Amino acid sequence: MNGVVSFSIDDGSEGELTRDVQESVTLAADNACIFSRLDDMPMTLDTSAARRAWLAVLAQAPRGALARHAAHLHAQSFEWLREPEIGLAMLRGRIGNSGDRFNLGEATMTRCVVRHRGVDGRVAAGLGMVIGRDVERAGWVAQLDAMLQQPEHHDALMRDVVAPLREATQALRREEAARTAASKVRFFTLTPETP
Repeated sequence: MNGVVSFSIDDGSEGELTRDVQESVTLAADNACIFSRLDDMPMTLDTSAARRAWLAVLAQAPRGALARHAAHLHAQSFEWLREPEIGLAMLRGRIGNSGDRFNLGEATMTRCVVRHRGVDGRVAAGLGMVIGRDVERAGWVAQLDAMLQQPEHHDALMRDVVAPLREATQALRREEAARTAASKVRFFTLTPETP
């Protein structure tokens, strides 16, 4: 059968998986393999709003600024848990920004995961996910994320890396907003004269 995979379960029952389900199972198995390597050691797992905020700053930072701040990362040791890989992600929108969701289109994304062991033996997994096909940039984001989870690096990196990158990103957005505002067309509604 094309696109269908047969399987059997230990209790003797049998069935079939479609190719989509098989790919999902394979992806889940890959992720389980990555995280099973992490089970034998205590790790930091920071899912706080602060981490989401610094990941957003790192992922949206201009490449040149991120490259300057990531230049010192070569002195640290990182282990790839998932090497950078390029794939597609579905972009979704909402009608009127609050209505039903719809698929807008696909965008290329690059993602990776690294592991970093701090001086106190604490291990952190850093995640890098950026829009586009920039493998190096995704690696920098993952490495900085891992180091930001280490107490000995956190404060210095927040002050010296994340804050300047946030300012650079905001400056670029202000420039773009000013350029867009200069070309904005304002339509005025004329009211009909009453006799």
